[in-house]
Formats: sequence, structure tokens, C-alpha cells
Amino acid sequence: MSSKERFADKMDMPPKTEGPNVYPLSWVAKTQKMEEIWQASQREYWDPQKLPWDTFDPSRYSWEERESIAYWWTILSVFDASAPPVFAAAMIKTYEDHEEDPVRRCFFSVTRDEQNHEQLCGMAITKLLEHTDPLTYIPKSDIGRRLQKNAHWLYFNGGRYWSGYKNAVPKYSLAVLFSSFLMGEIAAATIFHQMSKGCAEPVFQEGFKNIGRDEGRHMAICMSLMERDYPKLKLEDRSLITKQIRAGYLFLSAVLFEPPMEFWDLPQDFIANQREAEEIARAAGFGIPTYDAKKENWKNAMLNLKGVLDKYNIPFPAIPEVGITGEEIRDVDMDDIIPVF
Repeated sequence: MSSKERFADKMDMPPKTEGPNVYPLSWVAKTQKMEEIWQASQREYWDPQKLPWDTFDPSRYSWEERESIAYWWTILSVFDASAPPVFAAAMIKTYEDHEEDPVRRCFFSVTRDEQNHEQLCGMAITKLLEHTDPLTYIPKSDIGRRLQKNAHWLYFNGGRYWSGYKNAVPKYSLAVLFSSFLMGEIAAATIFHQMSKGCAEPVFQEGFKNIGRDEGRHMAICMSLMERDYPKLKLEDRSLITKQIRAGYLFLSAVLFEPPMEFWDLPQDFIANQREAEEIARAAGFGIPTYDAKKENWKNAMLNLKGVLDKYNIPFPAIPEVGITGEEIRDVDMDDIIPVF
């Protein structure tokens, strides 16, 4: 017999269920734009295994080229392999907060999309290296050995990020989370469209085109929710968003630009090894943007985001690395950031 207090013997209706709990038992739909985005996610869903892998022959590349291209996929994996649980946690939050039904479905669609992106990374790495992961793989070249060291350091930093994210999500409102999510999506949509155009391999062209379309849809989710919620944003949330944008720049630069060494815990030869690998990959027909192109991409993405936040009088942080002035943010720590990619 349970020792817990019984309510059904004492009252006609049960006590009110305290939040957070994951039982909205409600399917309210107020934001029409979210319903349209959900329908688009249903139409545009794709299967990584059905990409034209039969056109891809890794053996026509040298091992230096294969390991350099696989390294870029490994960098992407540090972000995309964490994305399904990151967005799954955000989806759970939409249930705990009893968000409207299409919002919950949209966050489910993002989780599902990010699982596809992770699978594409894994398939590309496995085919290039003939091994299921880049950390236990035995490199075939000198650049491959140096890149594997880079990969281990990226993996170490990524693990630190997840611990911080788990602690941060319960503390912040969805409105704060949206700004962090939006930052990653703006930049991601740009780079994947460029990669699609710049890659010689049909399977990568198609994969990047699909990912870019997904990221654009994720961006629309964030924009819709910001339009709904930001007019009534709390004052303390505005300063928090400013700090998170700076954190997002530092965090996401590792995949979209180059990792700032004062934020990422990396060895001194990390960037030199990465630049050498990118040159090898570009020469092999894998269209990684150049340093200058990445810098310009980042600047444009930041200015686009600034344009969004300016509408709601949210101060924008200084991003001196790409020439953007703004509010100085100095105390950014890996332990409390929430940006995602």
C-alpha cells in the first residue's frame, strides 16, 4: 500500500498540478506562421541515406585529401552531433512551459532535422576514413595525425559546452533562448548554401542544399517567436541576450570562422593545422570558404542579427573581430552559454 497522501478520498476534483510539467493537454494554436513552418517541415523532410552516395568514390582522393575533408566534417560534427539533444532539451521546455501546439511541433521538427544533419556528418566521415569515428581512426598521413589531435581538442571543448547548456536551459526563458538559436541559424544558412555551390561532389551539393533549407526554416521559427514575444521582453532579459550574442560569436566561430584562442582551450598549432587542411580540401574540390569569405559571412550574419535586435531596443555587443562596434562584453564563460548551431 502506498504511503503517499490520497486526494481522491477527500475531494471531488484533484488539486492543481504545479509546473513545470510536460502535460499541456491543450492544442491551442495562435501563431499561424508556426503552423505554416510546421507544414513546410513535413513537405521538405529528407533522408540522408537517399542522397546520391553511388556517385561518391572516396578512393579517387589521396589520403591527405580524405583526412582533410573528413576533418571539416568533424568540426561540423562537434556542433551538429550535439544539436539533436540540444534541441530535444528545448522541445521539452516548450512542453514544460505549455507552449502552443504548433510551437511544440516546430521544435520537434528542428530536433528531427538536426538528427539528419548529424547522420550526414557521420556518413561522410565513415566513407572518407573507412572508419566509424575520427578519434579512434589511425591516420594515414602527417596532416591526418595533426588533424586528429585537433579533433580531440575540439571534442574536449564540446563536452564542456554540453555541461553548461544543461545548466543554462532551465534558468532562461524561451525568449532568451530564441535569440541564441537565431544567431546560429542565420550564420548556418549562409555557409551551407555556399558549401553547396562550392563542392564538386554531387552528394555533398545535395546534402548541403538540404541542410541550408532546414536552417532557413529554423531561422523562421526563431523570427516568428521573437516577433510574438520580444515586444513584452523583460529589461533584465535584454542585457542577458546581449551577453549571449557575444558568447555565440565566440562559440560558433570555431565552425564558421576560426576559434578565438582566449575562449577555446586549444593548442598553439591548432589554427595552422586547420588552415593547411582547408587548403588541401579546397584544392580537392571541397568548397570551404576562404578566411576572408568566412570573415565577411560572419560580419553579414552579425549585422543581420543586429538589424533584428535593434527593432526591440536590445543592445548589440561589440564584435571587434569582424569590425562591429557595440557594448563591450568581457565575462563570457563556456559554463553558461546557450548558443546552438
